[in-house]
Amino acid sequence: MNTIIDLFERSCGKFPDNPYLWEKREGKYEALTYRKTKARVRGLAGGLLFRGLKRGQRVALLSEGCSDWVCSELAILYAGGCCVPLNVRLTEQELLFRLNHSGARFVFASPYFAAVLEKIRPQLESVETVFVFGRAALIGAGYTSVGELIKNGKRWLDTHAGKLERIAASVQEEDLANISYTSGTTAEPKGVMLTHGNYVSNVLQADTLIRIPEHYRVLLFLPWDHSFAHTVGIYSFMYNGASLAAADFGRSPLEFLRNIPRNMREIKPHILLSVPSIARNFRKNIEAGIAAKGKLAGCLYRLGLRLGYWYYGDGNYKGKGFKVTMRPLMWLFDSLVFKKIRENFGGNLRYFIGGGALLDRELQHYYRALGIPMYQGYGLSEAAPVISSNTPEFHKFGTSGLLVTPIELKICASDGRKLPPGEPGEIVIRGGNVMKGYWRNEESTAETIREGWLYTGDLGYIDGQGYLVVQGRFKSLLIANDGEKYSPEGIEEAIVETSPYIENCVLYNNQSPYTVGLIAPAKAALKEYAKSRGVTPDSVEGYKLMLEKIGEELLEFRHGGKHAGLFPERWLPAVVSILPEPLSEQNGTINSTGKTVRRRVTEVYREEIDYAYTADGKEIRNVRNTRNIKKLMES
Repeated sequence: MNTIIDLFERSCGKFPDNPYLWEKREGKYEALTYRKTKARVRGLAGGLLFRGLKRGQRVALLSEGCSDWVCSELAILYAGGCCVPLNVRLTEQELLFRLNHSGARFVFASPYFAAVLEKIRPQLESVETVFVFGRAALIGAGYTSVGELIKNGKRWLDTHAGKLERIAASVQEEDLANISYTSGTTAEPKGVMLTHGNYVSNVLQADTLIRIPEHYRVLLFLPWDHSFAHTVGIYSFMYNGASLAAADFGRSPLEFLRNIPRNMREIKPHILLSVPSIARNFRKNIEAGIAAKGKLAGCLYRLGLRLGYWYYGDGNYKGKGFKVTMRPLMWLFDSLVFKKIRENFGGNLRYFIGGGALLDRELQHYYRALGIPMYQGYGLSEAAPVISSNTPEFHKFGTSGLLVTPIELKICASDGRKLPPGEPGEIVIRGGNVMKGYWRNEESTAETIREGWLYTGDLGYIDGQGYLVVQGRFKSLLIANDGEKYSPEGIEEAIVETSPYIENCVLYNNQSPYTVGLIAPAKAALKEYAKSRGVTPDSVEGYKLMLEKIGEELLEFRHGGKHAGLFPERWLPAVVSILPEPLSEQNGTINSTGKTVRRRVTEVYREEIDYAYTADGKEIRNVRNTRNIKKLMES
């Protein structure tokens, strides 16, 4: 197997009547089998060839998850084209950049996002036609319904017998399958060129870690262009004859979020793909539901968690030793509390697979105690994306698991020197999953790929048991004035996870005497805290109390605090700078995958950073902090 087409043909031959794509229609989930999916793909591919698509031309895809998302991408590949999947959370200007930069000739879009494209249509340089899914009101000049495209495609197939098959067979493993744009956490977005061979390699690599049974279902609520959801959700499930369901979008992104809990109960997924921000939101919803059930339920829940944390240890517990005697008690808490929680996920859920940003150890303990462990993995778009993962057989909290095979990995110092095991440095890999390069960006390609090795820009090491430990971005390290370096992500996530009064935390130190903590306060929690102390939230006294509370929360990580010893004290925030708003996609400080855009944070809040290094800025109740928290509370 050399191409994605080969993967799909294999599954259509081996699992023709298995359901592949689930989509909600008229209030009920319906499935397309592999056989029916192939028929629709052929019609769409014929339509693209009827419209004159040439080998290697780009076709963009902008839609919420749905059956036609997959069918359209496969059709583009069958017709010899290259798909440019676009994230649905992008701004109009971000979409404009990607469409023009890629030189996309056509776009597939759902009705909701076709309307978004209409706003930038006059500025699109290369797009000829937008093909609109479903029953679209927006059908006019430059727009064609997918139904009409398929009709033309079927007529083309009838008059060009065997031509589609010849074109599909001519596609080679080195041909581009995707141009997948990065989210731009450290610089301008780049178009990652992934070949058919990259995807096939990564699907087979991932299969060496986690084998997906053909009866398994996954509910995909991450954006489908997301490299993690794309490879693991769409293609790994396809390779194993399993099925994937689209979360019901409804009429808007807000309705989509409300539909996810209901869809989980309807689809009853066996696996969920998640990122840390979503995992934390699930936990908040679980704990809100427990709190609503009263004190007894809350007491049982907390006792069960405490027992579960101890029982499972660091994740590798194999049921041996003294802990075996606690199995009946674990079963009791599971029956009384945790089983009911799992029913909200459909009742079939075996585990989460976690990707994206770092997943903190405490959150891994939490989901393991619930009986739905989260197996953290590591990857990046440039690697198609899977590099390592924890698995049901081998998992260890605080790590990103074992490496896929075959793959080569080395840890390098900043000067390129290979480091010994256990010593942290830049993670560098080589394998069939490494991208071809960046689209129309030879300079960045040369910086990132050297002699076939992909320099990931991430900091980490291999521990004594062969597990990969990822510590953060190699290029976003804190750098003290003596040159010592430290990755900030673990501290930042621990602060946000343990304090209900802190919404976001970004640490900053660029060869300075001390580290500054840029803190976005949790507005609602702080207002409730002030009220509980008998203080009016929107008052000078209230603002003073809130600032002091934030300071107290951070002191818990220092000597004498309940979180003391988790991190070296020299890297903890010595000075606090309050931000006037949470980090968000709107101001560019959070990207579409939920990651912090550090470069943008330092740009937007440069004045706060500079003030924090003045004599006045060292006091948490300084004028600027008071002004910013007042602005936040009044917003």
